[in-house]
Amino acid sequence: MMFPSRHGFESSPPQPLVLSFPQAGLDPFDLYRRLTGTGGPTFLLETGRPAFGRPSYSFFGERPYATLSSRASQVSWSEKGRTTVSTGDPLATLWERTVIPGMRHRKDVPPFVGGTVGFLSYDLARTFESVSSLAADDLGLPELHFAHYDLVGAVDHEQRHVMLLFTPPAERYEGESRARLYEEGRARLTELHARLIRAEAPAADEYDWRALAPIPGQTRQDYIARIAQCQDYIRAGDIYQANLSHRFSFDLSALGRDRSFHHHAVGAALYERLRRVNPSPFSALMSFDDVTLVSCSPERLVRLLERTVETRPIAGTRPRGAGPWEDDRLKHELLANAKERAEHLMLVDLERNDLGRVCVYGSVVVDEFMSVEQYSHVSHLVSNVRGTLRPDVTGADVVRAVFPGGTITGVPKVRCMQVIDELEPVRRGIYTGSLGYLSRTGDMDLNILIRTMALTDHEGYLQVGAGIVADSDPSREYEETLHKGQAFFSALHTP
Repeated sequence: MMFPSRHGFESSPPQPLVLSFPQAGLDPFDLYRRLTGTGGPTFLLETGRPAFGRPSYSFFGERPYATLSSRASQVSWSEKGRTTVSTGDPLATLWERTVIPGMRHRKDVPPFVGGTVGFLSYDLARTFESVSSLAADDLGLPELHFAHYDLVGAVDHEQRHVMLLFTPPAERYEGESRARLYEEGRARLTELHARLIRAEAPAADEYDWRALAPIPGQTRQDYIARIAQCQDYIRAGDIYQANLSHRFSFDLSALGRDRSFHHHAVGAALYERLRRVNPSPFSALMSFDDVTLVSCSPERLVRLLERTVETRPIAGTRPRGAGPWEDDRLKHELLANAKERAEHLMLVDLERNDLGRVCVYGSVVVDEFMSVEQYSHVSHLVSNVRGTLRPDVTGADVVRAVFPGGTITGVPKVRCMQVIDELEPVRRGIYTGSLGYLSRTGDMDLNILIRTMALTDHEGYLQVGAGIVADSDPSREYEETLHKGQAFFSALHTP
């Protein structure tokens, strides 16, 4: 365990203060549970499987110093018990409140050194795209909700050590002496390290998961009828492909506890089961005061590291087979299917166009095309699209260019969003929004919120969807949505 010199911390531009120690068999979820027994906003962003041959980190944290949320362009900033409300662009405000000008990524530290962690609701897109408001907003969640952390933990999966990082916001570097901040950082990092190595992770809560039955928001017949309406739009030439979803709800009182139990505890217990059944590269457990998100997303929306931006679209799905032979057959069937390949290519082109809005001309390339990634219950076709950011572009501009992901809206994107709002009976909320971090350096990594459950104190919500084209079989598309949700259902019933 070693701190850098004060001279390094006092350099300009600011640098994080880092404490590192061996992982010693502690996995990210264990470290998270050692710190988060008191409730309040917390997070765990976990790489559940190797991150495509690149350096791999998981991140965790608690006790944010502030939160930022927005609804209908009303931006709320809460710090030290006080809330101020302003109007304006919530994404621009998020970047202004988080990023330290001039601070850059260092190769010897993780890409997230502190900053903000939170989610973007799918409905945030209404603030910068022309989308109607026909579907009911029955959950009333924020369109953007982020917690601000100056102290975070990172697990380096390659080097097998834990790094604790202290990086205050820009206004503290400007208004306080570096020496004072250095001493504060040393004290807080030392205290956090002591808690991590001495604490015992709390025992997992026991719930009667078998009693938690999904309640569909639409009947099979209603969903299939909406697919037929979507195909009418496709045949008319209005759209080429669209993602249609439906939502399941869960009555959490069926878990066998009274209605006073907290969604934090239920979310942690569910996440522990889920990560065993379906480890995913963009898994997350995130709690705010009013909602907990439990995600096993396989899909990246966008990553920005220094000036390189990339997105990783998924389009094309088959269930896993009962054994190796059937599994291999289904995998090759997916690769050979003309419909799946055409749909995937169309969506890769959409993502190339989205990145082209913010990248240097000619820099956008597809550096991985139609790979097959396999998860516990499904196999997917996956590609990776990469480009170099233009000098005049910020991370907020990048999010506006790619959000929401084309794989979960359709082609063309904005018209498909209008069709979705017409055909889906309720607003999507967090479903197909995004979750992740924005670092002090301006680097970010955001997933797409699929395979994700939102928990309140009384109910849970899980939404699933399928890509619809002109020759889609409505019954088969409905079954595909069930396959996609099966990892969650299996986690609920696995001993």
